[in-house]
Amino acid sequence: MEIIKKPKVEKVRMLERFTAVEPAPGTLYLTATHLIFVDPRNKKETWISHMHIASVEKLPLTPGGSPLLVRCKNFRSATFVIQREPDCHDIYTSLLQLSQPVELQDLYCFQYTPRSTELRQEEGWNIYNLRDDFRRMGVPNSAWTLTDINESYEVCDTYPPLLAVPAAASTAVLIGCARFRSKGRLPVLSYRHHNQASICRCSQPLSGFKARCLEDEQMLELVRMTNPSDKLMYVVDTRPKINAMANRASGKGYENESFYQNIKFHFFGIENIHVMRHSLSKLVETCESKTSAMSSFLSGLEASGWLRHIRTTLEAAQFVASSVEAGTTVLVHCSDGWDRTSQTCGLAELLLDPYYRSLHGFQALIERVWLAHGHKFTDRCGFIQQDPKEISPIFTQFVEAVWQLTQLQPQAFQFNERYLLTLHDHVFSCQFGTFIGNCHKDRQDLRLSERTYSLWGYMAHHRNEYLNPLYDPTLHPGCLKVNLAPQTIRFWRGMYTRFEFGVHPRDSLAEVTGCLSDHNSSLRDHIRLMEKRIAQLESRLNNAADGENHGGADSTSGTEKLSERRHIHDQVNANLQLPPLTADQLTRELDSVAIEWASPRGVRECSCTTAFDHFSKKFHCWRCGEIFCQRCLDRCLRLPGHLGGDPAPVCRPCYRLLTSSQSIDSQTT
Repeated sequence: MEIIKKPKVEKVRMLERFTAVEPAPGTLYLTATHLIFVDPRNKKETWISHMHIASVEKLPLTPGGSPLLVRCKNFRSATFVIQREPDCHDIYTSLLQLSQPVELQDLYCFQYTPRSTELRQEEGWNIYNLRDDFRRMGVPNSAWTLTDINESYEVCDTYPPLLAVPAAASTAVLIGCARFRSKGRLPVLSYRHHNQASICRCSQPLSGFKARCLEDEQMLELVRMTNPSDKLMYVVDTRPKINAMANRASGKGYENESFYQNIKFHFFGIENIHVMRHSLSKLVETCESKTSAMSSFLSGLEASGWLRHIRTTLEAAQFVASSVEAGTTVLVHCSDGWDRTSQTCGLAELLLDPYYRSLHGFQALIERVWLAHGHKFTDRCGFIQQDPKEISPIFTQFVEAVWQLTQLQPQAFQFNERYLLTLHDHVFSCQFGTFIGNCHKDRQDLRLSERTYSLWGYMAHHRNEYLNPLYDPTLHPGCLKVNLAPQTIRFWRGMYTRFEFGVHPRDSLAEVTGCLSDHNSSLRDHIRLMEKRIAQLESRLNNAADGENHGGADSTSGTEKLSERRHIHDQVNANLQLPPLTADQLTRELDSVAIEWASPRGVRECSCTTAFDHFSKKFHCWRCGEIFCQRCLDRCLRLPGHLGGDPAPVCRPCYRLLTSSQSIDSQTT
């Protein structure tokens, strides 16, 4: 590519904080999609996607060379010291262009092709259907209906074609209400609880100081009437009240209480996108501080206000969830209804419904609340060159708020921290087309399902990596209760200091627990098979003993009993659906399952010399029990020593050994 002026630079040093080891010289490669640093001495590769790069900065010259600081959207901060200043400048100018495409068509997802042929292009795009999700909630019914009034995106171009609205609402009411709401985002159903209370979402009204709209007032009354169990409805404005009042000067604002009956208003002080962007910047600055003083870190964390914003968002969601659980319908909005509204609705529904705390359910939640109903991912995540004031960490806050909930109730969620980090990483990597665009219409126009791969398809192939070993859905079958006292909100080290290798000396407790869970699962399956083989041996020995007892007697009744016993034995074996019991088969079954697994503690690299850092998951081969990296453990096979038919991860040498033995058996047969 013409943009890449210097594809390779040697004798580059990568500086790391919190490590006393002198950085070794390596080679810096610049490809069309990644910046790659290879450290041969430490057998380590650092890959940085161009789309992850948030900023590139040339630092003042030093005696060792010209430093280049690369900050990433996944909170990696890397400083490369390049010997020659012209080389540093070439890398700098190339990265500026590569990390900020001009058009959406230039994003990585339109060129990405997976290395593994197992991931098909169509996988993941059809796992979610909006109509099916509403059907799961019991919609349509006598109170709610599904309408295609927005099929051509004429009513609201940021809403999906299918909308859930009150069944009594006429077309005139819907259109009139949409005209009175910012960006045409009229009140629509987001979630219906089993007690008939619901969560609805919209944008702010164009009320100004005195303006009113009869259709809008009628629409909110119809929303309230969908819940016959309560005569009151809450309207939750997630903004600080002073901000909502200031919007009145521009002809917007909030609902005039004198025009809306049986409605109670609540304001929550979730700040706007500009405050959140500045808050995250201060947090990153605190994490990158060169001083190691505890007081400096704590004061910087407090000054950023980041954890305070996270808690405020969770409090708003908890209020909505508690109200719906108590039987009161809630209408949620902010300014345009795609930032704070998505956060609050998504978290509230996560608290209310245990289905959304499962892997598949959480994906459905994101599809409906964030993707279908129009969060501006392209603008907020800064995928292409644009006004930097539009960038804000709205989805990052949502992901962290979910993580905070997983820490408060760890047994309530099927997914683990790695799942959330992977999700966050790939939202910004643009490797998959799932989050490209600002709304449903954008994704349809770009034909993403035809031209790109889905993140959900990729995650389905790595499902075992994202399971929480502590998950127990029976413990929290209903609304999730959490304590949001200030001391319960934690700093997420796994997100913001994930790449600071010197501050992660221990293996993750969740990783060790997951490893033990997999090992126990393998052993239980192996034990069940061995128990059935023992039963077979006992039956065979009994038959042999009966044959000896009746061998010398010329008795018809004895022969009939022996024949009947053998018939029963054959039926038992047929019901077990096991291979014939032979000495070779038994040996193969015993040798195919590792009884002991290597301890992950202290393992620093794979057999292929790939180094493990604190975030690298260590995979066990279920046959030999040794530890490998993800690239070396990319095969799954049904082990002869397991009773179940589920494929187990095995290393490449074990895979070759098992497949060759199976082919020999088939030839012999």
